[in-house]
Amino acid sequence: MAVIRVVLADDQLLVRSGFAALLRAEAGITVVGEADDGESAVAVVAETVPDVVLMDIRMPGTDGLEATRRIMADERLSGVRVLMLTTFDLDEYVFDALRAGASGFLLKHTRPADLIQAVRVVAAGDALLSPSVTRRLIAEFTARPSPALPRADGSAFTEREHEVVLRVAQGMSNEEIAREFVISAATVRTHVSRAMTKVHARDRAQLVVFAYQSGMVRA
Repeated sequence: MAVIRVVLADDQLLVRSGFAALLRAEAGITVVGEADDGESAVAVVAETVPDVVLMDIRMPGTDGLEATRRIMADERLSGVRVLMLTTFDLDEYVFDALRAGASGFLLKHTRPADLIQAVRVVAAGDALLSPSVTRRLIAEFTARPSPALPRADGSAFTEREHEVVLRVAQGMSNEEIAREFVISAATVRTHVSRAMTKVHARDRAQLVVFAYQSGMVRA
């Protein structure tokens, strides 16, 4: 089993240390770098090329939002997924973070088990995370004028792809979708992957945004 490589970026040492201890105690996860501001985070990510970055939004100097933009703009880091850490479930910066290319969001006071699961989920590209914020976050984000994706429409979706994208946008996991349609989770992943390709979505988070922005799903 491949080891998930993680970088932690948070200006609060206690928070960073706590997350690092939790992650290092998990089999299959290793912390390959830490940073206390956005500038350092960009440098550490460029040096280590992790699978997942746990990125605090609010940091002194270069904040997590700008750091995420820089990471997403670097072609060498195309496989890196950024999981934004936020104190409040509707932090103003979260909307901009999604536009910047973040793959998910996690509340800082989340349960340890949920943190571990979030890292695994983002590394696999399987979900948008944080059930307590996802639907409100996407609904409010998509009411704003700034687009998150290149212009595209879902007309090229097959009927099954359309059905799967609707379920993804409703917050269902691959396993839940598979059970509903009586197909394998691997088949669901294939449908999701093909749908993302058709609308130029970088990851599942952007696919959800597309579903709302295109009118497939009404908030």
